[in-house]
Amino acid sequence: MSSPVTAAEIAATIDHAILKPELTRAEVDEQLALVARYGVFSACVRPSDVSYASRVLEGSGVAVCAVIGFPHGTTTTQTKVAEATEALDNGAAELDMVLNIGRLRSGLVDDVEDDIRAVVTAAGEHVVKVILETALLSDDEIVAGCQAAERAGAAFVKTSTGFAGGGATIEHLRLMRATVSDAVQVKASGGVRGLDTLLEMRDLGVTRFGTSATATILDDAAAREAGGTTSGSTDESSY
Repeated sequence: MSSPVTAAEIAATIDHAILKPELTRAEVDEQLALVARYGVFSACVRPSDVSYASRVLEGSGVAVCAVIGFPHGTTTTQTKVAEATEALDNGAAELDMVLNIGRLRSGLVDDVEDDIRAVVTAAGEHVVKVILETALLSDDEIVAGCQAAERAGAAFVKTSTGFAGGGATIEHLRLMRATVSDAVQVKASGGVRGLDTLLEMRDLGVTRFGTSATATILDDAAAREAGGTTSGSTDESSY
């Protein structure tokens, strides 16, 4: 059973996803207002929105996280480094990069590690989270990807983009947490739609959550904290 936790503590673990390609500027504005209102850790935004989101959220206490090589991970290392550098210059505090999934599945783990290391080096002191896209990988490939990310200096390993037809599962999160050392944190994303799901994952040692269901999760957390009833949302669709 999950240990008691406050809505504020949960908010501090959420990277609110504003990543759908069809989002208009008005819809982005609505989501940025939401993250400021709920006081989440960060808004995770599309590369073209980093500069704008940084200006809008300035002084709010909410960081901006940029996605790199998103969502397929197939751009060249040089392109990922350029994306990372531009995002940081535009105000991003953290980077969520997609590793090269095809190279990992090909057993070219050294290439995957080099790709990650280049982005980590470009990021300097900034946090880099490495997205594995676990729905497309075997357990052995998940282990290899996690180990490559740790060797390359990543701060987090992350399950999913939310755009590959599958998201975080308890089994994969347990495997990821067991694979990396305590120096590397684990982020769950894709399918984190309800409070109980989040709390179950938190109990496994997951420390960050990517979701677009922030309002539902935090409203339910506040209601539970106050001794009321929750929505009971268990929807496990993607971002």
